[in-house]
Amino acid sequence: MSTEEQTEDQIEGLLDYLAQARGFDFRAYKRPTLTRRIHKRMREVGAESYSEYLDRLQVDADEFGHLFDAILINVTAFFRDPEHWDYIGRHILPTLIGEKPATAPIRVWTAGCASGEEAYSIAMLLADALGSEGLRRRVKVYATDVDEDALAIARAGAYPSELLQPVPPEMREKYFEHVGSRLVFRTDLRRSLIFGRHDLVQDAPISRLDLLLCRNTLMYFTPQAQDRVLAQFNYALNPNGFLFLGKAEMMMRQPEMFRSIDLKQRVFMKVPPHGLRDRLAALRDSSEPERVAESLPQLPGLASDAAPFGQMLLNAEGIVVAANALVREWFGIEDSDLDRPLQDLEMSYRPVELRSLIARAHEQGRTLTIRDVEQLRESDQVRHLDLTITPLVDGKVPIGTSLVFNDVSPFHELRRDLERAQHELETAYEELQSTNEELETTNEELQSTVEELETTNEELQSSNEELETMNEELESTNSELQNFNNELRLRTEEVDQVNTFLDSIVSGLQLGLIVLDQSLEVRMWNDGCEDLWGVRLEEAVGRPISDLDIGLPLDDVVRMVREAAVDGASPQEATVAAVNRRGRNIRCRIVASRLPVKGDGGPAVVLLIEQLKDEAPVP
Repeated sequence: MSTEEQTEDQIEGLLDYLAQARGFDFRAYKRPTLTRRIHKRMREVGAESYSEYLDRLQVDADEFGHLFDAILINVTAFFRDPEHWDYIGRHILPTLIGEKPATAPIRVWTAGCASGEEAYSIAMLLADALGSEGLRRRVKVYATDVDEDALAIARAGAYPSELLQPVPPEMREKYFEHVGSRLVFRTDLRRSLIFGRHDLVQDAPISRLDLLLCRNTLMYFTPQAQDRVLAQFNYALNPNGFLFLGKAEMMMRQPEMFRSIDLKQRVFMKVPPHGLRDRLAALRDSSEPERVAESLPQLPGLASDAAPFGQMLLNAEGIVVAANALVREWFGIEDSDLDRPLQDLEMSYRPVELRSLIARAHEQGRTLTIRDVEQLRESDQVRHLDLTITPLVDGKVPIGTSLVFNDVSPFHELRRDLERAQHELETAYEELQSTNEELETTNEELQSTVEELETTNEELQSSNEELETMNEELESTNSELQNFNNELRLRTEEVDQVNTFLDSIVSGLQLGLIVLDQSLEVRMWNDGCEDLWGVRLEEAVGRPISDLDIGLPLDDVVRMVREAAVDGASPQEATVAAVNRRGRNIRCRIVASRLPVKGDGGPAVVLLIEQLKDEAPVP
């Protein structure tokens, strides 16, 4: 195996690993661009071969992210190529909106949206055309990409002000809000945009679209992948839906799927699957039944050997009555096969099932055309035939069938040559465009890096001077902090002594002491309360007093607390009947006093509860 073949196998192994282990299939990307970007990353990490770089990917979890960034260069901007966007706003959107009912939804897909600038650009144009309420009510903009990091930026909708310079000032003021140093797309309009991960090559397309934007994305794919993506775009668009490409894409492929609206502005319209060519073919063949029926008495003579097409005639019973020289040559028809039923001949089912098609043509009463029938020849080459089946009738009575075979192989060969030349031209153009964009990007990055380095140098010099000043200040501050710590330690000791003294006073009271906050939740509960009702401190603190199972008339107590909590109110006092922890009836004297609390906590209320021992128990 040659060195080139070994290298190709290693590339395929690397791409297979990325597809199977990481879920990103880059095999549909153009190989020269892809290998160039992989080589760049390999040089950055010092990998000498693909196998060595594959080993690094398998052991370094972060390396895949760096490779992904190197492969997908997200170059985008608001209203990139302004003249194209101006054409969309002035011509395409009015046409699109004018053809739809006033309440019909409008669906837009921006494929390969990167960090979201183009999605917000089309949303602003639609908002200008429909108004903000119309955008919210009717429009859905689906924006997709394979790069999750870029999608995270797009979902946030927040951009530095310098990135919004291409946006007209009136649009910036109307659709963006200032949040700190960034501009954020309006939240009420942001709901009309849906961002999600989507692989154009592998995932199913979004359907029922009126407008599809895929700008400077197709050029990274191979011709085969482009064909698949364009077929999906054709399926996804509504009839007369619009496709908007980038200036690096010419739509030289698949002309039967899209027609150019304005090639310079890269705007195309979907061509329905059954278009003008099929209708013209039906018109061309519509007169054949009458012409053939009139000449029916001379059926054998109609199959002229001089005709540039193959022709066979069947009678009403399906018997072969005539076949010209081309049919005999192509399908091996002998003289002995004449006057035999078609079903007895091999050509009745190869290369296409003729009997069912003939039955359908007679059932529908019209000429049936089958295009691009492939016939395998003895030389293993393929002959492409267009088949026309015409029922022959006399009045309304069927009298036979005409089978016409046109050899369109030269046309296919010419089309393949043209497509091959188009592919090569498009590939060369896209490679040139891609290289140019990469060079522009690299130049901008280098200029930015130089400016950043100069700024960083100045900042470092300034920071060095500030650090020297700060060092002197820190030395001074350090001595002050030491003095402050000494004072703080003395104060802390004094506070601890006071707290210990207060705790001993509260615990030593022969009265029940309860402190309630403005929500009537217990904040203090002393030993006297525990002796009276058997409820411990940890069971009471943090709970509303009305939830506690104690022998007090809580409704009266709550009323006293609310009256005492009023600003300027005097302490409330009452003697109530109660039940202690042992279930005995007792009488208690309760005093509720307002205790102002600093801050936003509101006033607290202190309850002093004294069991009256000189009173007889309440029955």
